[in-house]
Amino acid sequence: MPHSLKTRREFLQAAAAVGGLAVTHSLIGVTPAMTQSPAKVGMQLGWLASNGILGEVVAIKKGFYAEEGVELEITPGGPNIDGVGGVAAGQRTLGQTSSSPSVMLARSAGIPIKAFAAGYQKHPFTYFSLENAAIREPKDMIGKTIATQPTAFILLRALLAKNGIAEDQVTVVNMGSDMNQLITGQAQAVTGWLTNTNALKVLGADRVDMMLWDTGIQLYANVYFATDKTLTETPDVLEKFVRGSARGWGYAKEHPEEAVEILVETYPNLDKASELDAVGPVLDFSFRDTTKEHGWGGMTRENWTAQVDTYASLDQFKGAVPTVDDVMTLAILEATADIRKKVG
Repeated sequence: MPHSLKTRREFLQAAAAVGGLAVTHSLIGVTPAMTQSPAKVGMQLGWLASNGILGEVVAIKKGFYAEEGVELEITPGGPNIDGVGGVAAGQRTLGQTSSSPSVMLARSAGIPIKAFAAGYQKHPFTYFSLENAAIREPKDMIGKTIATQPTAFILLRALLAKNGIAEDQVTVVNMGSDMNQLITGQAQAVTGWLTNTNALKVLGADRVDMMLWDTGIQLYANVYFATDKTLTETPDVLEKFVRGSARGWGYAKEHPEEAVEILVETYPNLDKASELDAVGPVLDFSFRDTTKEHGWGGMTRENWTAQVDTYASLDQFKGAVPTVDDVMTLAILEATADIRKKVG
């Protein structure tokens, strides 16, 4: 079942795929700039560049960061990039992780990071099945075989507990990065992100989706975080970054095809047709009904409280159970509410 996070190193290895798919970690390092010069911010991705940074790429191209006083450089990473560790060690100043539990687990492991914004208002993690053995709600999992990534076992455990289903009523097996086990009938459900449209094409029109969010486990995705020290000493840099990012994502929302053009121009290895298919779902997760109230990047204390309580009830914190104030802050969001809510 779930990984045992006995050390920081084990945490960092496990956190690299929280949410079930390869996580995209981003690190943003700030270099002191000269007076009147923009703050030089280096954004290092833990994985290859993807549509998860669509708004940031647009903001660079359109000059939004420059107007906010930020000079952003994005450096793609790979599987050996230690995202959370790099931020904690001061090698970079800001970071982004694909799923909010990474921040909670890091904090419990003694790593002083805290979330300050959420790129996706609703997590795209989903259980996919086919019509001949459809899983539309949690009770449909009873007696079925569910294939999921080892690092996502905890998400399934949380789903079952939330819905009063005993763990021995479901068979859980490991899966890789493709949907083969569902297609061949080895499992009745597989997991992934709804934004991964390329991987989902193979399932065809018979695909049935059950989002983790809709089962009562409501996580954030593409969460921006920084250390306590950075949040205390240089909040102005974080605010400038959030303003520029919000403007970039807002522009992408209004001009999705142009945003895709900018993305594939910046990263030619990306397939334009696939990105055009994916841009709708990507923007849907960035701009939800809650965005209208809280603005782009918004989070709530209530949601974080529920997440901490769920993970505590499943005994996932190997150190102290973090408080809500340990894992998140609304200060940067409040300071940028004007532009974020205008975008939302």
